[in-house]
Amino acid sequence: MAKGGEKTLVYNRRARHEYFIEETYEAGIELFGTEVKSLRLGKANMADAYAEVRDGQLWVQGMHISPYEKGNIYNRDPVRRRRLLMHKREIMRLMGQTQQKGYALIPLRLYLKDSLVKVELALAQGKKLYDKRATQAERDAKRDMERAFRRDQMQ
Repeated sequence: MAKGGEKTLVYNRRARHEYFIEETYEAGIELFGTEVKSLRLGKANMADAYAEVRDGQLWVQGMHISPYEKGNIYNRDPVRRRRLLMHKREIMRLMGQTQQKGYALIPLRLYLKDSLVKVELALAQGKKLYDKRATQAERDAKRDMERAFRRDQMQ
């Protein structure tokens, strides 16, 4: 991997469907060796993951990192709570924003940055059912227009 490159390991597809993304942040994550090896193999799931501030620290919960096959006794609990690493002032700012009605911290993706595992966190607001339908209708209309445009260009 090139110096300064990023490689996405796991992407949370459900997040953009379920939430309006307001802001994104980068955070480090505290992992053990076998968890990193498992992540490099792409064996993780972030579908139900969320982050929260507890006792002045940022934690991610609901993230499943499968046990490394060759890790035997060194494997950790796959769904354990993991600490996220950010500056204290950023954590306090996020805590204030998440206490507002309807805001949550959702991990969008896990990626490698200069051989370190990072988490892209989003300050997000939950979508209602009609918002999800509108987003889907907008996406379908855009796809139909692109198809029609391509079809016109080929003729």
